[in-house]
Amino acid sequence: MNYSTIALNHILTGAIPSQIVSPIPSPLPFPTPPGIHILTRCTLLISDPSLNHRLPSLAQSYDLLAVRPTTEKAFLAACLTITDASLISLDLSQRFPFHFRPKPLMTAIKRGLRIELCYSQALQAGSAERRNVIMNVQSIVRATAGRGLVVSSEARNVLGVRAPADVGNLLKVWGLGAERAVEAQTVNPRVVVANEAIRRTGYRGVVDVVDGGKKPARREGESGKEESKGGKIQGAEKRKNAQVEEGTPTISKRQAKKMKLEALKASKEGASGASAPSKDAST
Repeated sequence: MNYSTIALNHILTGAIPSQIVSPIPSPLPFPTPPGIHILTRCTLLISDPSLNHRLPSLAQSYDLLAVRPTTEKAFLAACLTITDASLISLDLSQRFPFHFRPKPLMTAIKRGLRIELCYSQALQAGSAERRNVIMNVQSIVRATAGRGLVVSSEARNVLGVRAPADVGNLLKVWGLGAERAVEAQTVNPRVVVANEAIRRTGYRGVVDVVDGGKKPARREGESGKEESKGGKIQGAEKRKNAQVEEGTPTISKRQAKKMKLEALKASKEGASGASAPSKDAST
C-alpha cells in the first residue's frame, strides 16, 4: 500500500513496571519485506499523571512513545507538561467528559508533540462508536485548524488498513482539508520518527555523523580559475624567496609606490634646476 515505515504497537495500562521489557521480539519472527522500516512503539494509558515518573526509562525501551489520556487532568498534563512522549493518542470511539479546547492542543503542538487520529476505530466499530469518532475528529480539527495531526490505522488485523488515498478521502469527509490530510500522512509522521531517532542517538544537541558525504565535482571553468589563482600565489612566493636569497629587503606595495613617487619628484627637481640659467652667465 506504498507505506515505507510501520510501527508495531504495544498498549500498556496501569503503572509502569520497574523492569521494562518490550514484548515485541527482536529480531522479528517473520521475514521483513524489502524497503520497509519497522519500528517498535508503546502506547501508555494515563489516568493520573502523578504515577508516571518512569516515562524516561519507558521511552528508551521503544522507538516511539505515545500517551493516551483518559481523564481531563491527564489530557492537560499530556499537552502542557509531559516531555518524553512524541504523540498524544486518543481513543476517539468513546465520549470524553471534556471538550477539546484550542489552547492546550496548540500548546502541545508548539512543544513538538503531535495529535494522533486512528481511523480504524471507526471502521471496526459499531454505529455509536463510529458517531463518536466523527464528532471527536471534527472537534480536534476545529481546535487545531488541521495542524499538528498524525493519522495512523491502529489496525488489529489486515482488514483495518487502508491505502493513503482512501484515508485522505475519509479525512476529507470528516472535515480535514486535502492539504492537511497529506501532511498528516507524510510530513508530520516523518518529523515524529526523525525527532525520536535524534533524541536517542544525540546528546545535548550533538548528533552522530554517519556519512559526511563526498566532495562535489568541479564545474567547468572553476578548475582553470583555481589553477590560475594557485599559480599567482606560487609566483609571488617564488619572487619573495628570490629576494630573500639575494639579500634584497622585501617591501610592501605601499612602500614601493611611495619610493617611486619620491624618485619621480627628485628627477623633476633636478631637471628644472639644470634648465634654469645662472646670473653670472647672463651678465
